[in-house]
Amino acid sequence: MTPSMPLVLLPAMGCDGQLWARQIVDLGDVAHPELGDLTVDDTLARMAARVLAHAPPRFAVAGVSLGGYVALEMVRQAPERIARITLFGTRATLAMRPRTMGEQGLLATAPHADPALTPIVSGPVQAMAERVGPEVFERQQHALLARPDLDAAIEAVRVPALVAVGDRDRICLPEDAQALADRIPGARFHILRNCGHLAPMERGGEVTMLLRAWLQDGAVRGR
Repeated sequence: MTPSMPLVLLPAMGCDGQLWARQIVDLGDVAHPELGDLTVDDTLARMAARVLAHAPPRFAVAGVSLGGYVALEMVRQAPERIARITLFGTRATLAMRPRTMGEQGLLATAPHADPALTPIVSGPVQAMAERVGPEVFERQQHALLARPDLDAAIEAVRVPALVAVGDRDRICLPEDAQALADRIPGARFHILRNCGHLAPMERGGEVTMLLRAWLQDGAVRGR
C-alpha cells in the first residue's frame, strides 16, 4: 500500500472524528485517512451509500461498532471498491443492542478495572456525545434497529480483513468479535488488552500500530 492509498475511518455511535484523532495524525505516512459521515442518515444502507458517494474509487476502510456495520454494508453495496476492511468492536449480529443513549455511553465508558482510567475516556466520550447530539444518536440507533440481518454483508467480504476487540468490551464481547472473524475467510483476529469498546481512543498507540502493520503488509499478530 502506498502513502496515497485512502483509508476511510468510520466512528462508533454518538462519536465523531475525535475517536480517530490519533490515527488520522499518525497514519499519514502510510495512508490518506479521511472520516466518513454517519450523522445524516437513519439506515445502514443510506449511511454506506453516502460514504461511498464521497469516497475515492478504491480505498481501505476501518470502523468501530456502528462504523463497522456500515463498513460491512459498504462491502455489500460496492465490493469492488474496498481494498481491505478492519472492524473494531463489531459483532456478527445486531441482536441484544443497547436501547438508549445513556446505556450506550455507560457500556462504552465503564469497562475498565482501573477506575483511574475512566475519566480519561469518559470525558472525551461525553464531549463527543454532546457535539453529535441526541437527534443524531436517535438516527444512528434507528439504523441499527432497522437492519438486524448482517449475513449478506458478511458473506460479501472477500478482501483482507482484520477483526479486533477490547478484552473488556461490554457491548461487543470478545467471543462476539471472534464469531464474526470466523465467518470471514482468512480474517485476522486481535484482542486489545485492558481495553473497552472504543479502542482507537482507549488504546490509541496499539491501534495505530495494528493498523499500520495491516495497511502495509497484513502482518498482524495476536490471534
